Amino acid sequence: MSRADETSRADETRVAGTGVPKTADTGALAGRAANPPRPSPLWALALFRSELTTTLRRWRTLALLGVLALIPILIGVAVKIETSDGGSFGGGRGGEGAGPAFFPQITNNGIFLVFASLAATLPVFLPMVIGVIAGDAIAGEAGSGTLRYLLVAPAGRTRLLLAKFTTTMAFCLIATLVVALSSLVTGALLFPLGDVTLISGITVSFEEALLRALGVAALVALSLVGIATVGLFISTLTNSGIAAMATTVGLVITAQILDTIPQLHAIHPYLFPHYWLSFADLLREPVYWDELVKNLGLQGLYVAVFGSAAWARFTAKDITA
Repeated sequence: MSRADETSRADETRVAGTGVPKTADTGALAGRAANPPRPSPLWALALFRSELTTTLRRWRTLALLGVLALIPILIGVAVKIETSDGGSFGGGRGGEGAGPAFFPQITNNGIFLVFASLAATLPVFLPMVIGVIAGDAIAGEAGSGTLRYLLVAPAGRTRLLLAKFTTTMAFCLIATLVVALSSLVTGALLFPLGDVTLISGITVSFEEALLRALGVAALVALSLVGIATVGLFISTLTNSGIAAMATTVGLVITAQILDTIPQLHAIHPYLFPHYWLSFADLLREPVYWDELVKNLGLQGLYVAVFGSAAWARFTAKDITA
């Protein structure tokens, strides 16, 4: 089947998902848009489900998730090979709480592969994947010519944007869980599991450590909502999905560079990646909440500012495709 046929079938299916007959012509669609029926409360949930399903079925999305799942496997195999002679990984390098500090602990307990993989993917891989999905959310529809068909649905622009937003937020969690689950399975296969010694030196049971790992994954997912919202806003500014994705990924790289320049320390607390690795504080007893709260507050600020900007832009945008 050709690319054009696939696009046509996707358009027909998604128009049908909005309640508009597949056989309706553009004139009928325009008439229906002029007097839209009042949507039921469950319609927004159906729209979100449709958007999430469509996103997860794309080959590009599956490929990105596949790469994320592969990274923990590569890390685990690399650690296993390097420590096969009984030595420690990297000679025990890495400061307390930093990403590399988790690596020497992997051979003692496979659950540390979860923390090490999240620390390794959070600065670059996870935000780049989220940037691709968020940047393509609106611009990709406009570029393929399906956006105007989605807008004839009774939900209107606000609910469509909200569905795109919630889909992107859900993907943040899905991508993070893919890394965490791949890490846990790989760690269980290659290394022993058991009681875990936290960064503070206190030993907890494996069950409690597993709950903390789930909490870490949730914190990592929440850490990505800021760049996801920025990407969604950028997606409303252009009809080119590639341009929106490239711009979002470029912002991730730029923010990371700026966050490493000491002379710019004054702006560091306002950069969305500044507190990303604060999830390590959840592996202390007692938990250090200061930077965790700052991280969540900063991400919430980005959601509020750029979410409002995306809504203002999208609701006033002239849709020509």
